Amino acid sequence: MNSLLVCFLVFFSVSVVLSYPHHHHHIPHYHFKYGVHDPHTHDHKAQKEERHHDDVKGGYFLKEPDGTKRVVEYTSGHHEGFKAVVRREGHAHHPAHDGHGPGGTSYVGVTHWGHGSGR
Repeated sequence: MNSLLVCFLVFFSVSVVLSYPHHHHHIPHYHFKYGVHDPHTHDHKAQKEERHHDDVKGGYFLKEPDGTKRVVEYTSGHHEGFKAVVRREGHAHHPAHDGHGPGGTSYVGVTHWGHGSGR
């Protein structure tokens, strides 16, 4: 009786293992998009992307601090690799010269190199 039970369990275990698909191939596929339009901070940007197998297509835009709009469109594939087209739309608007020395106003300020400067 025990040998019959052992044979049944072995047969059942083998049939379960053989019925399970070992080589499940997942095909990557997704699509997403998002955007921000904040009138208080003037943060305007958006992105979208989609993928099917190894082919990716997408793009994004954002409003630059100088008033222009940066637009990037890209594709990526198994055979052609990554390709991007970047363009700028609009005209840059810089702050007026305030009369304190040469050049315009800098939004970056002074750069401090920190450790290792020898000072």
